[in-house]
Amino acid sequence: MSAPVLLDVRNLSVKFPMARSRMGLGPRRSLNAVSDVSMRVAAGETVGLVGESGSGKSTFGRAILRLGELTRGEVLLDGQDMARARGEDLARLRRETAMIFQDPYGSLNPRLTVRQAIGEVLHVHGKKGAAGRDARIVELLELVGLDATLMDRRPGDLSGGQCQRIGIARALAIEPRLIVADECVAALDVSIQGQIINLLMELGQRMHLGMIFIAHDLAMVRRLCDRIAVMYLGRIVEEGPTEQVFKAPRHPYTRSLIEAIPEIDPARMLPSAPLPGEPPSPVNLPEGCAFHPRCPLARSECRTAVPPFVGGAHRAACILAPGGRLNEVGENLPETTPATPTERIETC
Repeated sequence: MSAPVLLDVRNLSVKFPMARSRMGLGPRRSLNAVSDVSMRVAAGETVGLVGESGSGKSTFGRAILRLGELTRGEVLLDGQDMARARGEDLARLRRETAMIFQDPYGSLNPRLTVRQAIGEVLHVHGKKGAAGRDARIVELLELVGLDATLMDRRPGDLSGGQCQRIGIARALAIEPRLIVADECVAALDVSIQGQIINLLMELGQRMHLGMIFIAHDLAMVRRLCDRIAVMYLGRIVEEGPTEQVFKAPRHPYTRSLIEAIPEIDPARMLPSAPLPGEPPSPVNLPEGCAFHPRCPLARSECRTAVPPFVGGAHRAACILAPGGRLNEVGENLPETTPATPTERIETC
């Protein structure tokens, strides 16, 4: 039996109004950060969200948790829409969801000790009284692989990996059902990244957490996530089970990202035609498929109409994808054969 849907995001859009010119002439423009994005996350499932910088990943994650405003759409948590939640409904969202931020130092108050930083969360959410608070802090530190002797240290006395583990402990302190991890290992050394990813894998299985893991590193996403969603210029262009997406990408953008994954293998050739150019401005998106100015397989119809999602569990917004308009003439993207992943990331 499949796990129940924990989070159901429907047609979420985020636009940021831009300032007028000094002369005040012309219509006021908006920056389209996220456009009609839908996503489901089941209880205990980890969904990876990948894409280039500026694609809207972090904006989407913050909008889900109401840490940033959204323009339209629905954010259903257990079937209840939180997109416009206020009062007790918003308080429930804060109790049941948490975010792990990218900067392990910037996400912690440099003036607070570890005891105070985690204790503040327990106090605000009424998880423990003063008498049992220290014992719970010790439990949380042990859960993320830290020693209780760190309780009276401040962030400046700790390493980046230790600070990120404390950030994870703070997120777990409210006993959330959903976590959004926003580039939470990007600022860490490679060996520490592996430790944090292994920790998230263990916690996800042990606590049955739903998780959205936002990252640039596709190899890391492949090891951690059950499903993957690829975002380009504010839209999801491909989504499906992780192994299916890596083995047979159905969108040219996804294929380009996978081909760019570095491999320590002298026999593996670099891509003969790496993805050219830069993404267009989100203020002035091109007509049709937003990827067509950079796509080596673009057709004339790609310049006129936004392609709909096609496919079932593994779907893509491309006319070349199975089920797309050009599928019947056999112009599907060929398969790729990436290296087989390991269950855990080995660390030094």
